[in-house]
Amino acid sequence: MRQSISRKGNCYDNAVAESFFKTIKSELIYQNMYKSRKEGYYSVFEYIEGFYNTNRRHSHLQYLTIREFNELYKFEQLKIA
Repeated sequence: MRQSISRKGNCYDNAVAESFFKTIKSELIYQNMYKSRKEGYYSVFEYIEGFYNTNRRHSHLQYLTIREFNELYKFEQLKIA
């Protein structure tokens, strides 16, 4: 029996990726005019590595940054070991 990709719980669901692209477009892309693809590439890289992964709070991570979540996870793993 073949399931539709759009069904809830399907591992091929791309809602997370779509949410990320919506965020990056509204917070970065639509706010800037790029002179070249290279300029856009570096802007997106800077946004992801310099802000999105380090400073932006994520509702899925209980409003922690990715860095805070990783540190908490490492601390929890040390307590278990």
